[in-house]
Amino acid sequence: MITLKKRGHNLADPAQQNRTLDELRLSKRFAVALKESGLLPLRPTGIEVLQINLGKVCNQVCSHCHVDAGPERKESMSDAILDRVLEIFERSPIATLDVTGGAPELHPRFREIMRRGALPGRRVIHRCNLTAIMTKPYWDIPDLLAELGVEIVASLPHYAKPCTDKQRGDGVFDISIAAIRRLNALGYGKDGSGRVLNLVTNPVGAVLSGNEAAMEVEWKRELEARYGLSFNRLYALTNLPISRFLEFLVETDALECYMTKLVNAYNPKAAEEVMCRNMISVGWEGTLFDCDFNQMLELPLEGGAPLSILEWDFEQLLKRTIAIGEHCYGCTAGGGSSCGGQIT
Repeated sequence: MITLKKRGHNLADPAQQNRTLDELRLSKRFAVALKESGLLPLRPTGIEVLQINLGKVCNQVCSHCHVDAGPERKESMSDAILDRVLEIFERSPIATLDVTGGAPELHPRFREIMRRGALPGRRVIHRCNLTAIMTKPYWDIPDLLAELGVEIVASLPHYAKPCTDKQRGDGVFDISIAAIRRLNALGYGKDGSGRVLNLVTNPVGAVLSGNEAAMEVEWKRELEARYGLSFNRLYALTNLPISRFLEFLVETDALECYMTKLVNAYNPKAAEEVMCRNMISVGWEGTLFDCDFNQMLELPLEGGAPLSILEWDFEQLLKRTIAIGEHCYGCTAGGGSSCGGQIT
Protein backbone atom coordinates (compact mmCIF):
# COMPACT_ATOMS: atom_id res chain seq x y z
CA MET A 1 0.00 0.00 0.00
CA ILE A 2 1.29 3.47 -0.94
CA THR A 3 -0.11 6.81 0.24
CA LEU A 4 -2.35 8.82 -2.05
CA LYS A 5 0.10 11.70 -1.91
CA LYS A 6 3.07 9.61 -3.02
CA ARG A 7 1.04 8.21 -5.92
CA GLY A 8 -0.07 11.70 -6.97
CA HIS A 9 -3.69 10.56 -6.70
CA ASN A 10 -6.33 13.26 -7.19
CA LEU A 11 -7.98 12.24 -3.89
CA ALA A 12 -4.85 13.34 -2.04
CA ASP A 13 -6.40 16.81 -2.44
CA PRO A 14 -9.04 17.46 0.28
CA ALA A 15 -10.91 19.75 -2.12
CA GLN A 16 -11.33 16.84 -4.53
CA GLN A 17 -12.58 14.63 -1.72
CA ASN A 18 -15.18 17.24 -0.81
CA ARG A 19 -16.25 17.59 -4.45
CA THR A 20 -16.59 13.84 -4.82
CA LEU A 21 -18.95 13.69 -1.84
CA ASP A 22 -20.86 16.85 -2.77
CA GLU A 23 -21.59 15.52 -6.26
CA LEU A 24 -23.31 12.38 -4.98
CA ARG A 25 -27.04 12.07 -5.59
CA LEU A 26 -28.19 11.43 -2.03
CA SER A 27 -31.81 11.08 -1.01
CA LYS A 28 -31.20 13.66 1.71
CA ARG A 29 -28.30 16.04 2.28
CA PHE A 30 -26.78 16.00 5.74
CA ALA A 31 -27.81 19.59 6.42
CA VAL A 32 -31.44 18.66 5.73
CA ALA A 33 -31.22 15.68 8.09
CA LEU A 34 -29.87 17.96 10.82
CA LYS A 35 -32.58 20.55 10.18
CA GLU A 36 -35.31 17.93 10.48
CA SER A 37 -33.75 16.86 13.78
CA GLY A 38 -33.76 20.43 15.08
CA LEU A 39 -29.96 20.54 15.12
CA LEU A 40 -29.17 23.02 12.35
CA PRO A 41 -27.00 24.97 12.80
CA LEU A 42 -24.93 22.51 14.81
CA ARG A 43 -23.46 24.17 17.89
CA PRO A 44 -20.88 23.19 20.52
CA THR A 45 -21.97 22.02 23.95
CA GLY A 46 -18.55 22.71 25.47
CA ILE A 47 -14.87 21.95 25.02
CA GLU A 48 -14.03 18.88 27.05
CA VAL A 49 -11.42 17.38 24.73
CA LEU A 50 -8.38 18.96 23.08
CA GLN A 51 -7.32 16.56 20.35
CA ILE A 52 -3.95 17.19 18.75
CA ASN A 53 -2.82 15.55 15.52
CA LEU A 54 0.95 15.52 15.67
CA GLY A 55 1.32 14.86 11.95
CA LYS A 56 1.05 12.33 9.15
CA VAL A 57 4.22 10.38 9.82
CA CYS A 58 3.43 6.70 10.44
CA ASN A 59 5.22 3.36 10.26
CA GLN A 60 2.17 1.81 8.55
CA VAL A 61 0.08 2.48 5.44
CA CYS A 62 -3.41 1.15 6.22
CA SER A 63 -6.03 0.74 3.53
CA HIS A 64 -8.74 2.62 5.46
CA CYS A 65 -6.63 5.52 6.80
CA HIS A 66 -8.45 8.87 6.70
CA VAL A 67 -5.17 10.70 7.34
CA ASP A 68 -3.31 9.21 4.36
CA ALA A 69 -0.43 8.71 6.77
CA GLY A 70 2.71 6.76 5.97
CA PRO A 71 6.48 6.43 6.45
CA GLU A 72 7.33 8.92 3.70
CA ARG A 73 5.09 11.69 5.01
CA LYS A 74 7.02 14.60 6.54
CA GLU A 75 4.21 16.66 8.13
CA SER A 76 4.97 17.04 11.84
CA MET A 77 3.92 19.58 14.46
CA SER A 78 6.59 22.25 15.04
CA ASP A 79 8.01 23.21 18.41
CA ALA A 80 6.30 26.62 18.37
CA ILE A 81 2.86 25.15 17.73
CA LEU A 82 3.34 22.32 20.21
CA ASP A 83 4.52 24.70 22.94
CA ARG A 84 1.35 26.76 22.49
CA VAL A 85 -0.88 23.66 22.53
CA LEU A 86 0.65 22.43 25.78
CA GLU A 87 0.48 25.88 27.35
CA ILE A 88 -3.22 26.14 26.51
CA PHE A 89 -3.98 22.68 27.89
CA GLU A 90 -2.06 23.31 31.09
CA ARG A 91 -3.90 26.60 31.74
CA SER A 92 -7.38 25.63 30.53
CA PRO A 93 -10.26 23.76 32.16
CA ILE A 94 -10.21 21.17 29.38
CA ALA A 95 -10.26 17.71 30.97
CA THR A 96 -8.80 15.51 28.23
CA LEU A 97 -5.74 15.70 25.98
CA ASP A 98 -6.24 13.28 23.08
CA VAL A 99 -3.04 12.65 21.11
CA THR A 100 -3.22 11.17 17.62
CA GLY A 101 -1.44 11.12 14.25
CA GLY A 102 -0.14 9.31 12.07
CA ALA A 103 1.64 7.32 14.71
CA PRO A 104 1.96 10.02 17.40
CA GLU A 105 4.83 8.32 19.23
CA LEU A 106 7.03 8.96 16.17
CA HIS A 107 6.99 12.68 17.02
CA PRO A 108 10.32 13.61 18.65
CA ARG A 109 8.61 15.27 21.64
CA PHE A 110 6.00 12.58 22.27
CA ARG A 111 7.39 11.60 25.66
CA GLU A 112 7.38 15.23 26.81
CA ILE A 113 3.77 15.61 25.64
CA MET A 114 2.74 12.62 27.74
CA ARG A 115 4.54 13.91 30.82
CA ARG A 116 3.20 17.45 30.58
CA GLY A 117 -0.32 16.31 29.79
CA ALA A 118 -0.54 13.93 32.74
CA LEU A 119 -1.61 16.59 35.22
CA PRO A 120 -3.58 15.75 38.38
CA GLY A 121 -7.23 15.26 37.54
CA ARG A 122 -6.60 15.27 33.78
CA ARG A 123 -6.97 12.47 31.25
CA VAL A 124 -4.41 11.78 28.54
CA ILE A 125 -5.20 9.46 25.62
CA HIS A 126 -2.59 7.95 23.34
CA ARG A 127 -4.02 6.64 20.06
CA CYS A 128 -1.74 3.76 19.25
CA ASN A 129 -1.39 1.48 16.21
CA LEU A 130 0.27 -1.22 18.38
CA THR A 131 3.24 -1.69 16.05
CA ALA A 132 5.34 1.45 16.55
CA ILE A 133 5.79 0.72 20.27
CA MET A 134 7.29 -2.66 19.34
CA THR A 135 10.19 -1.09 17.46
CA LYS A 136 13.52 -0.35 19.14
CA PRO A 137 13.38 3.50 19.14
CA TYR A 138 10.02 3.46 20.96
CA TRP A 139 10.42 0.38 23.14
CA ASP A 140 10.39 2.45 26.34
CA ILE A 141 7.06 4.12 25.63
CA PRO A 142 4.70 1.50 27.15
CA ASP A 143 6.56 1.71 30.46
CA LEU A 144 6.32 5.51 30.39
CA LEU A 145 2.60 5.42 29.63
CA ALA A 146 2.02 2.96 32.47
CA GLU A 147 3.99 5.15 34.88
CA LEU A 148 1.93 8.21 33.96
CA GLY A 149 -1.43 6.44 33.85
CA VAL A 150 -2.01 7.37 30.20
CA GLU A 151 -5.04 5.75 28.61
CA ILE A 152 -4.25 3.74 25.47
CA VAL A 153 -6.70 3.49 22.59
CA ALA A 154 -5.24 0.88 20.24
CA SER A 155 -6.31 -0.03 16.71
CA LEU A 156 -7.01 -3.67 15.90
CA PRO A 157 -9.33 -4.31 12.95
CA HIS A 158 -10.20 -7.85 14.06
CA TYR A 159 -9.22 -10.66 16.41
CA ALA A 160 -8.68 -12.85 13.32
CA LYS A 161 -5.34 -12.50 11.57
CA PRO A 162 -6.54 -12.42 7.91
CA CYS A 163 -8.95 -9.53 8.51
CA THR A 164 -6.37 -7.41 10.32
CA ASP A 165 -3.56 -8.04 7.85
CA LYS A 166 -5.88 -7.32 4.93
CA GLN A 167 -6.52 -3.82 6.27
CA ARG A 168 -3.16 -3.01 7.83
CA GLY A 169 -0.55 -5.09 6.02
CA ASP A 170 1.05 -8.53 6.24
CA GLY A 171 2.49 -9.32 9.66
CA VAL A 172 0.72 -6.50 11.49
CA PHE A 173 -1.59 -8.85 13.38
CA ASP A 174 1.20 -10.88 14.99
CA ILE A 175 3.00 -7.73 16.12
CA SER A 176 -0.26 -6.29 17.46
CA ILE A 177 -0.94 -9.40 19.52
CA ALA A 178 2.59 -9.24 20.94
CA ALA A 179 2.05 -5.57 21.80
CA ILE A 180 -1.22 -6.25 23.66
CA ARG A 181 0.50 -9.06 25.54
CA ARG A 182 3.22 -6.64 26.59
CA LEU A 183 0.68 -4.01 27.65
CA ASN A 184 -1.23 -6.64 29.65
CA ALA A 185 2.01 -7.49 31.47
CA LEU A 186 2.18 -3.82 32.54
CA GLY A 187 -1.36 -4.03 33.91
CA TYR A 188 -3.11 -2.48 30.94
CA GLY A 189 -6.54 -3.99 30.30
CA LYS A 190 -6.60 -5.65 33.72
CA ASP A 191 -9.52 -5.00 36.07
CA GLY A 192 -8.60 -2.81 39.03
CA SER A 193 -5.19 -1.79 37.66
CA GLY A 194 -6.27 1.73 36.67
CA ARG A 195 -4.37 1.28 33.40
CA VAL A 196 -6.92 1.49 30.61
CA LEU A 197 -6.50 -0.29 27.29
CA ASN A 198 -9.36 0.18 24.86
CA LEU A 199 -9.34 -1.41 21.41
CA VAL A 200 -10.70 0.16 18.23
CA THR A 201 -12.10 -1.81 15.32
CA ASN A 202 -13.06 -0.52 11.89
CA PRO A 203 -14.97 -2.76 9.48
CA VAL A 204 -13.05 -4.32 6.62
CA GLY A 205 -15.00 -3.34 3.50
CA ALA A 206 -18.00 -1.17 2.67
CA VAL A 207 -20.13 -2.23 5.61
CA LEU A 208 -21.31 -0.55 8.79
CA SER A 209 -20.12 -1.49 12.27
CA GLY A 210 -22.08 -4.02 14.24
CA ASN A 211 -23.47 -3.53 17.73
CA GLU A 212 -20.59 -2.39 19.90
CA ALA A 213 -21.73 -4.03 23.15
CA ALA A 214 -22.28 -7.40 21.52
CA MET A 215 -18.98 -7.17 19.66
CA GLU A 216 -17.13 -6.37 22.89
CA VAL A 217 -18.40 -9.56 24.51
CA GLU A 218 -17.32 -11.56 21.47
CA TRP A 219 -13.90 -9.91 21.26
CA LYS A 220 -13.15 -10.40 24.94
CA ARG A 221 -14.11 -14.07 24.69
CA GLU A 222 -12.07 -14.69 21.54
CA LEU A 223 -8.91 -12.78 22.53
CA GLU A 224 -8.88 -14.52 25.90
CA ALA A 225 -9.50 -17.98 24.42
CA ARG A 226 -7.07 -17.64 21.53
CA TYR A 227 -4.24 -15.61 23.05
CA GLY A 228 -4.90 -15.10 26.77
CA LEU A 229 -5.31 -11.35 26.26
CA SER A 230 -7.58 -8.81 27.94
CA PHE A 231 -8.70 -5.23 27.39
CA ASN A 232 -11.20 -2.80 28.89
CA ARG A 233 -13.54 -1.61 26.15
CA LEU A 234 -14.07 -2.11 22.45
CA TYR A 235 -14.81 0.93 20.28
CA ALA A 236 -16.57 0.01 17.04
CA LEU A 237 -16.08 2.85 14.57
CA THR A 238 -17.63 3.50 11.18
CA ASN A 239 -15.22 4.09 8.32
CA LEU A 240 -15.79 7.60 7.02
CA PRO A 241 -15.70 8.17 3.25
CA ILE A 242 -12.44 10.11 3.39
CA SER A 243 -8.97 9.70 1.87
CA ARG A 244 -7.88 6.08 1.26
CA PHE A 245 -11.23 4.58 2.25
CA LEU A 246 -12.89 6.98 -0.16
CA GLU A 247 -10.48 5.77 -2.84
CA PHE A 248 -11.50 2.17 -2.07
CA LEU A 249 -15.19 3.07 -2.38
CA VAL A 250 -14.65 4.87 -5.68
CA GLU A 251 -12.48 2.15 -7.20
CA THR A 252 -14.91 -0.64 -6.23
CA ASP A 253 -17.90 1.39 -7.44
CA ALA A 254 -19.32 1.20 -3.91
CA LEU A 255 -19.41 4.87 -2.91
CA GLU A 256 -23.07 5.58 -3.71
CA CYS A 257 -24.20 2.30 -2.14
CA TYR A 258 -22.15 2.93 1.02
CA MET A 259 -23.37 6.50 1.35
CA THR A 260 -26.95 5.28 0.92
CA LYS A 261 -26.40 2.90 3.83
CA LEU A 262 -25.15 5.79 5.96
CA VAL A 263 -28.05 8.06 4.99
CA ASN A 264 -30.63 5.35 5.68
CA ALA A 265 -29.03 4.61 9.06
CA TYR A 266 -29.06 8.27 10.19
CA ASN A 267 -29.84 8.45 13.92
CA PRO A 268 -31.00 11.83 15.36
CA LYS A 269 -29.83 10.80 18.83
CA ALA A 270 -26.34 10.06 17.54
CA ALA A 271 -26.35 13.40 15.70
CA GLU A 272 -27.23 15.18 18.93
CA GLU A 273 -24.19 13.69 20.66
CA VAL A 274 -21.51 13.84 17.95
CA MET A 275 -17.98 14.34 19.24
CA CYS A 276 -17.43 17.64 17.42
CA ARG A 277 -19.82 19.30 19.85
CA ASN A 278 -17.47 18.94 22.82
CA MET A 279 -13.99 18.98 21.33
CA ILE A 280 -11.48 21.00 19.35
CA SER A 281 -9.03 19.37 16.96
CA VAL A 282 -5.59 20.91 16.37
CA GLY A 283 -3.80 20.11 13.12
CA TRP A 284 -0.05 19.68 12.83
CA GLU A 285 0.23 23.24 11.46
CA GLY A 286 -1.76 24.67 14.39
CA THR A 287 -5.00 25.15 12.47
CA LEU A 288 -8.15 24.54 14.50
CA PHE A 289 -10.96 22.24 13.37
CA ASP A 290 -14.18 20.80 14.76
CA CYS A 291 -12.86 17.23 14.55
CA ASP A 292 -10.08 15.13 13.04
CA PHE A 293 -12.24 14.28 10.00
CA ASN A 294 -12.93 17.95 9.22
CA GLN A 295 -9.21 18.51 9.66
CA MET A 296 -8.38 15.99 6.94
CA LEU A 297 -10.95 17.59 4.63
CA GLU A 298 -9.61 21.04 5.56
CA LEU A 299 -13.05 22.35 6.56
CA PRO A 300 -12.31 25.48 8.62
CA LEU A 301 -14.13 26.58 11.74
CA GLU A 302 -17.14 28.82 11.13
CA GLY A 303 -19.01 31.56 12.96
CA GLY A 304 -16.08 33.92 13.47
CA ALA A 305 -14.07 31.45 15.55
CA PRO A 306 -10.28 31.75 15.71
CA LEU A 307 -8.68 29.61 13.01
CA SER A 308 -5.30 28.96 14.63
CA ILE A 309 -4.06 27.76 18.00
CA LEU A 310 -2.01 30.97 18.07
CA GLU A 311 -5.30 32.91 18.20
CA TRP A 312 -6.91 30.66 20.82
CA ASP A 313 -10.03 32.14 22.43
CA PHE A 314 -12.03 29.68 24.54
CA GLU A 315 -15.21 31.77 24.65
CA GLN A 316 -15.21 32.49 20.93
CA LEU A 317 -14.77 28.81 20.17
CA LEU A 318 -17.87 28.05 22.20
CA LYS A 319 -19.86 30.43 19.98
CA ARG A 320 -18.80 28.88 16.67
CA THR A 321 -20.95 27.04 14.14
CA ILE A 322 -19.73 23.51 13.46
CA ALA A 323 -18.80 22.89 9.83
CA ILE A 324 -20.62 19.94 8.27
CA GLY A 325 -20.53 17.91 5.06
CA GLU A 326 -21.88 14.66 3.65
CA HIS A 327 -19.08 12.72 5.38
CA CYS A 328 -20.77 13.55 8.69
CA TYR A 329 -23.30 10.81 8.00
CA GLY A 330 -20.52 8.43 9.07
CA CYS A 331 -20.69 9.72 12.65
CA THR A 332 -24.48 9.64 12.84
CA ALA A 333 -25.34 6.25 11.35
CA GLY A 334 -26.77 3.55 13.60
CA GLY A 335 -25.25 3.74 17.05
CA GLY A 336 -23.13 6.65 15.93
CA SER A 337 -19.37 6.78 15.69
CA SER A 338 -16.86 8.87 17.59
CA CYS A 339 -13.32 8.73 18.87
CA GLY A 340 -14.85 7.10 21.95
CA GLY A 341 -16.84 4.49 20.08
CA GLN A 342 -20.54 4.28 19.41
CA ILE A 343 -22.67 7.02 20.94
CA THR A 344 -26.06 5.39 21.51
